[in-house]
Amino acid sequence: MSSGGRDARAQTPAAGDRWLATIQTLPPPAVFAALATGPAGLSQAEAQARLRRFGPNTLREPPRMPLLRRFLANFTHLMALLLWAGGLIGFLAQMPQLGVAIWAVNLINGLFSFWQEYKAEQATAALRRLLPSYARVRRDGREERIPAELLVPGDLMLLAEGDHISADGRLVEETDLTVDQSTLTGEALPVRKTSEAVLADRLARAEIPNLVFAGTSVAGGAGLAVVIATGMATEFGKIARLTQTVGEEPSPLQRELGRVTRAIALLATGIGLVFFILAVGLAGVDLATGFLFGMGMIVAFVPEGMLPTVTLSLALAVQRMARRHALVKRLSAVETLGCATVICTDKTGTLTQNEMTVTGLWLAGRRLTVTGVGYAPAGDLREDGRALPVPVDGDLRQLLRAAGLCTDARLLPPENGAAQWTVLGDPTEAALRVVAAKGGLDLAAEERRWPRLRELPFDSRRKRMTTIHAAPSPDGGRPRLAFVKGAPLEILARCSQLQRAGRAVPLDAAWRAAAVRATDEYARAGLRVLAVAMRQLPDDLVEVTAETVERDLTLLGLVAMMDPPRPAVAAAVATCYRAGIRIIMITGDYGLTAESVARRIGILRRDRARLVTGAELETMDTAALRAALDEEVIFARVAPEQKLRIVSTLQAMGHVVAVTGDGVNDAPALKQADIGVAMGLAGTDVAKEAADIILTDDNFASIVSAVEEGRAVYASIRKFAMYIFTSNMAEAAPFVAMLFARGALPLPLTVMQVLAIDLGTDMVPAIGLGAEPAEAGVMERPPRSRREPLLTGALLARALLWYGLIEAAVALSGYFYANWRNGWPAVPLAAEGTPVYRLATTMTLASVVACQVGAVFACRTDRASVVQVGLFSNRLVLGVAVELLVLVLLVYAPFLQPIFNTAPLGPAEWTFLLPWAPLLLLVDEARKALLRRRERAATGR
Repeated sequence: MSSGGRDARAQTPAAGDRWLATIQTLPPPAVFAALATGPAGLSQAEAQARLRRFGPNTLREPPRMPLLRRFLANFTHLMALLLWAGGLIGFLAQMPQLGVAIWAVNLINGLFSFWQEYKAEQATAALRRLLPSYARVRRDGREERIPAELLVPGDLMLLAEGDHISADGRLVEETDLTVDQSTLTGEALPVRKTSEAVLADRLARAEIPNLVFAGTSVAGGAGLAVVIATGMATEFGKIARLTQTVGEEPSPLQRELGRVTRAIALLATGIGLVFFILAVGLAGVDLATGFLFGMGMIVAFVPEGMLPTVTLSLALAVQRMARRHALVKRLSAVETLGCATVICTDKTGTLTQNEMTVTGLWLAGRRLTVTGVGYAPAGDLREDGRALPVPVDGDLRQLLRAAGLCTDARLLPPENGAAQWTVLGDPTEAALRVVAAKGGLDLAAEERRWPRLRELPFDSRRKRMTTIHAAPSPDGGRPRLAFVKGAPLEILARCSQLQRAGRAVPLDAAWRAAAVRATDEYARAGLRVLAVAMRQLPDDLVEVTAETVERDLTLLGLVAMMDPPRPAVAAAVATCYRAGIRIIMITGDYGLTAESVARRIGILRRDRARLVTGAELETMDTAALRAALDEEVIFARVAPEQKLRIVSTLQAMGHVVAVTGDGVNDAPALKQADIGVAMGLAGTDVAKEAADIILTDDNFASIVSAVEEGRAVYASIRKFAMYIFTSNMAEAAPFVAMLFARGALPLPLTVMQVLAIDLGTDMVPAIGLGAEPAEAGVMERPPRSRREPLLTGALLARALLWYGLIEAAVALSGYFYANWRNGWPAVPLAAEGTPVYRLATTMTLASVVACQVGAVFACRTDRASVVQVGLFSNRLVLGVAVELLVLVLLVYAPFLQPIFNTAPLGPAEWTFLLPWAPLLLLVDEARKALLRRRERAATGR
């Protein structure tokens, strides 16, 4: 990338900070002088010199960890190092099979983890085109189309409707220019621009009307702008730099797995060392045997399968989330959503559809509602609950005709496989054309019958727009008719008549008050209101100006519109509150509009809520901001650094924060958040790059689905963690029995058999638990505390002291059963290396596996009966089938028998083994039933 990160002072030929701060105050000739350019643009030689001086107009890519380092990181974390050490010990203990097996699983897990992260990264690589590819400029007096990266300060950019803007510029000419700045400000409505000098000094930079900014686009009109900043010196670049300064913190799951790994490593190593000392000192075994014994204890207590199972569980959750419209870039982000306590969301495009829609019409004595949302011309006009026949006529037709013709927007039907209608131009004007179509008007035909003669464009001071048309006339004449739309109070002040029942009547005080009252009611409901009027111009009117045309108007009616909430958002918000997740709206839109939407969808539930604007936030200290965040609050008109500050303050207050966004202005907060969620359809590339999750449907409801998946996957991780630990006690018990027998008891379970359980038979059923669907009520509980460990004391007690002791007793009984079948106790226990010994250790191994079959079903629930959730509702049956198949291979495959010290089992041995799985499950069902009875007694239910 470029050296375009120099500041704006270095990018301007004029010296000093004051120049850039006051560029908006200069008239166009002075702007040319300040940039050492002119109406003909730069010369090619000067442009090349400035390109060398300022660098390409590109954004500096944030420093990324080299691919090799990211690859190696999957093999150098604590659990991986522990497994590398375990494999090395296996080789040193003259057990190459053990070493190879441990290293193989470590290698496979690392490769899988890297591949999952790499795939997610590649899926978003195409989203990194941060600036438009080309720009139109004037150089040496000629128009040229050049790569956007070659723009330099002083270049004269030519802007037209639909163009992307590739650098920050100061307008020197414009014709009805409006710019979509939503990527920077979050506001959906296009902003009117001017080339005149602006003396106001209290405006935010994005609000200065004679400046245009990189990363935005031209909604309508045309203009010329002198480039004043490129690359990292643009407003776009400053936000990108702010984003790059935010570090990446490990997720709660990553931190917890690190803690668990450290604890397991210390526990396993300590147990192995203690039992090595006891074996040599108490049992009197030699050092080699004692070392092998200690190694067996370490292998027994290290859950080698836990890390790959966690990774696979997260990967499965990623696939499920993708089906629910959420693309996950980091595996750990899945679980982070599950413990989110606050979601900071923007409004436009996330909570709403980012499509202005007319919902109500008022004309003298009548109120109509309009159905249908978005830009598709599908819906009805309803009066008193019934749909009006189309095409409409009379006063309503006149209102819709005037509103539809007094626009410059165009509706574009779906094409190239797209499902949605789109709009070219102002969304507000597009909404007027849609409602006209819903009323049955063919605006293309109307435009031919009422050809436009002149336009008086919208002006922010007048707050009105007028188009003049040649009206059809029976006598063949072409009288001129003016259609006017704009702010209701501005239009009403220029109206003297009201259209009613097909004729113009005086607009008396009563009708004027009724129109004002209707306007206020619509506004209180959060709707944007436009008034529409008309006037037949006198034949002798020569000078067509706003003053001569926009007077003595006839009011046709009011049009109320809104950016409607997405259909599923209200239910999703309600689900969040039931789940103990707070929602805070942070928007660049106006406060009253934001508050109205928030109330409509249920974010605000109290009668009074606090509204904090960016200007107010600027003066608030940290204590005041914390106090505001403790209330029901909405933040409006905020700058990117302010959104970042809100998120950081919430995190300092102990919250796990999810942030949604789609604009460049959202990127720093997305990066800072514990979980950043970007919009895939309307989102900018910078936002997608900064986020952890990308919503492919831009729908807030998909976030709630992702939260549910996050909670479910954490619960699943705990379930299979418990399941994996259940076999640890059974694996350790034979070593303990050998120790206390002081050598009289040959080792009932070999180290390779322990590894066969951890990495063979246990793995697939554990993955099945990882795919366990969310339990009923998972979104009815508060978020998990950050301080709550993954492996709680209750979980370990249940795994080791309940399931573990049962399995240990069954495992040793299997060992002694095989010896009993071969003459014990009349004959000594089978010595190591004999066929009976191999049969006995095989029975120990098979007994553990049989119990694990019952345990995997028992671990599915904490309190509820497995029968209630459905014994076979999960794919665990397939996992159990694979588990048993692996056991059969270990027992009967000749090439595996010498490696794992196994021998074939006969009908008597299988008869002994088969009851243990259902018995363990039945015993655990009795325990759960007792717990449920106690809970009912305690709660009185």
